[in-house]
Amino acid sequence: MILQRLFRKPWIWAFLAALIVWAITILFTGGASTIGLTQAALTFAAFSILVGIGQMFVITLGPGNIDLCVPATMTLSGTIALKFMNGDASLILPGLLVAIAIGIAVGIGNYGLIKLLRIPPIIATLSMSFIVLSMAIWTNRGLRIKPPDALGGFATATTFGMPNLAFIALVVSVLAYILLQKSVYGRWIAAIGQSINAARMAGIPVDGVRLTTYVLCAVLAAVCGYLLASFSGGAALNMGQEYLLMSIAVVVIGGTAVAGGDSNVPGIWGASLFMFLVVSMLNTYGFGAGIRLVMTGLIIIAVIILAGGRSLKNN
Repeated sequence: MILQRLFRKPWIWAFLAALIVWAITILFTGGASTIGLTQAALTFAAFSILVGIGQMFVITLGPGNIDLCVPATMTLSGTIALKFMNGDASLILPGLLVAIAIGIAVGIGNYGLIKLLRIPPIIATLSMSFIVLSMAIWTNRGLRIKPPDALGGFATATTFGMPNLAFIALVVSVLAYILLQKSVYGRWIAAIGQSINAARMAGIPVDGVRLTTYVLCAVLAAVCGYLLASFSGGAALNMGQEYLLMSIAVVVIGGTAVAGGDSNVPGIWGASLFMFLVVSMLNTYGFGAGIRLVMTGLIIIAVIILAGGRSLKNN
């Protein structure tokens, strides 16, 4: 009975897929890279988890809601935060606050375009991404400023064998789960995702909730950019590029309903680990970059189709 209930959970499939890929990779290397692969998976999955949780909040709002400004937000926050800190360890916390402020501004801009111009979120956030990325290009000007040594050391270090970035992702995940499952705000998001008209009739402040959700998504992307720039030793103009589709894929693969009204925080972890391990496995088998991209894309499509099939059966 316990196993039956467990396998009914949509997030279990993402974890099973990640475990299978992890086992195949470990077997291929003879177990020599077990610890290293596990730590690397947790480290790089942390970035996908942060942006994935933010995207999950937005997607839960219902059909058509999506944030395509995530990569640009990551780039701008990482660039400006590092320039502001300029290697000074005393400015680590103020630098984080600068990144959060950028996220708040981008989130307000995203929803401002959606509400005031009455255009679909996919167009509004895509348009905003061009503006934000242009600001990042103007601010960066080809310079690569290093993070403070203390921040860079923290971002690349482990505690009790677990990467520090994974601890941060875990804390954010727990807070996101509490917010979605135990708060009025979480119930409001679910209600809006199920029927925005019914939510308005029930007296839910729809516009306020949607604004807050887009701001939250942008803030998580900004924090992720701050951490990624610190981990990488500097901000680059393409640093957030791979997280556009990644942030969407981990949400869908993780079991969150694309139609809205239903979120799945644990699934984000399984999907993020799965995505990293797939790329790692393909690297282990010596596939070229082009083949890796094609095969990764095919795997994503296959998993999404299977996830969609399960959703239809459940409905």
